[in-house]
Order: sequence, then C-alpha cells, then structure tokens
Amino acid sequence: MQHLDPGHTSVIKMMIEPRIADLGDFSVRRLLPVKERKTIGPWIFFDEMGPAGFAPGSGINVRPHPHIGLATVTYLFQGEILHRDSLGSLQLIQPGDINLMVAGKGIVHSERERPEVTATAHSLHGLQLWLALPLADEETDPAFYHIPSLHIPALDINGVAVRVLMGTAYGVSSPVPVFSNTLYLEAFLKPGQQLVLPQAAELGLYLLSGQLQLNGQPLQQQVLVVPDTTQQLTVTAQKEARIALIGGDAIGQRFVNWNFVSSSKARIEQAKQDWQQGRFAKVPGDETEFIPYPVS
Repeated sequence: MQHLDPGHTSVIKMMIEPRIADLGDFSVRRLLPVKERKTIGPWIFFDEMGPAGFAPGSGINVRPHPHIGLATVTYLFQGEILHRDSLGSLQLIQPGDINLMVAGKGIVHSERERPEVTATAHSLHGLQLWLALPLADEETDPAFYHIPSLHIPALDINGVAVRVLMGTAYGVSSPVPVFSNTLYLEAFLKPGQQLVLPQAAELGLYLLSGQLQLNGQPLQQQVLVVPDTTQQLTVTAQKEARIALIGGDAIGQRFVNWNFVSSSKARIEQAKQDWQQGRFAKVPGDETEFIPYPVS
C-alpha cells in the first residue's frame, strides 16, 4: 500500500507500506515494486525477510528458479542461506556479507539452508533486493560475486556507525560491482544522534527498527520512504535505530513478470517459454526440484 503525503512543505514525497508475501514456511514484507512506484534508482525489488523463527525441520527452502535482466542482492542481519546457481556457485551467505548474482541473459539459483541448521531451532532476518540492469547489460553473461563482511567499508560518522554496502558515500566506495550509479548503505544511530544522508538522484529510506525522524518528520518502521532529494536530508534518532538506504540514478522503464525483469515484454515472454520448456541451465547439486512458472 502506498500513500502520498499531502503537505506541500513535506520532505517526504511518498510512503510505501509493505505487502505481506507468503513464501511457504515464512512471510516477507514486500515494498517494491508497487503500482505507483516501480523503481528507486536502479532498485526494482525490495523484500524484508523476517525476523522469522523456525522450528527444527523447517526453514528457508527456495527451489531452483530463473532470472533475467537483473542482479540479485542478498544481505542478512541474522541467520544464513546456502546459495547455489547454474554457474556452479556454492556459497554460504552470513550476516554482513553481500551476495551479488548477475542474471543478465539468464541464470537459475536456489536458496536453502544446511541440514545442520534446519535440524535445530533457528532464525533468519535480511533484505532481498533486485537491481535492474542498464540496457547495455541486460543480456550480459551471468556472474556471481560474494563479498565478505570484512571487506565492506565501515565508517564512524560523528559517532554513527555506517556501512557502505554498494556504491560511494562519505568518501569511500564499496568493492561490490555496480552497473550504474547505485547506492546501498546501512546505519545504526543511538538516541540523539544525527546523520546527513548522502546525495543521490533518487533515494529510498527504510527504518528497520527504532524511532527516527527525517528532517523533523517521524518515520514509521517497515515503511519505505521516498524523500525529496533536492533538499539536504538529515535523520535524527529518538531511540536506537537501524536504517537501510537505497538509491541511485533512474534506470528507465522496466517490465517485471514473476522473476524476470526486462525493458522488453517480448524478451520476458521468451524467458517464460524457455523456463517452461526446460531450456535454462540446471543448478549443479540441485538439479531435481524447480519452481514452475505460476499459473495465473
């Protein structure tokens, strides 16, 4: 659900409330895309997974499925996910790591958990994001990058802990590859602390926890705020707060159908047929199961 703020002097242009999406053993809060706002910069998909607790025998179990025209970004606060893809990648994702999978002309992946994790009670919390690739890179060869937490720039900005996960901010650049002007960072504020947000053509601010104001306006938790980027933007914490900030340059029109993103509806239709007819590559070590294209 989305709301426009009617105040002419408001720094907030739009507030996007989450939709709850059921993924089987757990639910996610889905913020992007919505009818009124498809993208923020190059970001075209934004899910908050959890916080979720799992009993022994249950957990994350996402069967192999395809993507085109995008790059997935997985970032965990708690728990772990075992990533496999059709390039042969096998990677454990842990809190603080950045997992970047470039689909380009086509990739298949699964997201599961190790048996020793599902055998016990455990928790998971994180963000699943998609970047729409620029026109020149929509059909690039698929690729996989894993950047451990210790390689992500961590800063102290007047006492505020900031991590620059992707792009450049506060004079430092993340080592995570980007395809266009892209920003993704997180910050932790203690009560009374302030942080001037970096500039970008488009921004989306998400309050994960705590109590925060943006230029004096209170924010709601789990609401994606689109601010007026022509103004200087300052967040102030009333209680300990954790934020995620995404943004960058506008990517242009993209179509989204299931797990496919493209500037061309015909290309999406081709990908749909390719998946239904088994023309995508298999995931080594996870060749048996798959998610079928959804029946409308």
